[in-house]
Amino acid sequence: MEDHLSHLDESGAIQMVDVGHKADTERTAIAGGEVAMQPETLRLIREGAIKKGDVLTVARIAGIMAAKRTSELIPLCHPLPLTHIDVTIRLDEAGNRAVIRATARTTGKTGVEMEALTAAAVAALTLYDMAKAVDRGMCIQNVRLLEKHGGKSGDYVAGSER
Repeated sequence: MEDHLSHLDESGAIQMVDVGHKADTERTAIAGGEVAMQPETLRLIREGAIKKGDVLTVARIAGIMAAKRTSELIPLCHPLPLTHIDVTIRLDEAGNRAVIRATARTTGKTGVEMEALTAAAVAALTLYDMAKAVDRGMCIQNVRLLEKHGGKSGDYVAGSER
């Protein structure tokens, strides 16, 4: 783990990290998140009975679109040429939740963790927006980095640091 914050210069001022000297490498990040809900809400989503439309398709597309615009949302993120972005949403009947998984990939000088996290978060927010009329108590939770591969710092798999 690094002992300094890379977005601060020597005097403590905010800076965008200079990655110009770094080599282009293939980089992948996988993020996840969940939306907990009432069983009836899950049933309505599964059956396509939410009045706003196909919740899962709209949430997937929103996540993909968000990943492509991450640098516009997160002030110090570099704009990246994504080579792949995928968002999947699995309905977990036993847990009364939608489980989101977002994968981002690029070949470049910096990682795609923020793009994967943004995709997962926006997919969750969109799912909430689409179904809030029937369940305002839904809970977006556990948005986190699951895996990261490539780059100077190497691989990371959640849970392996313990």
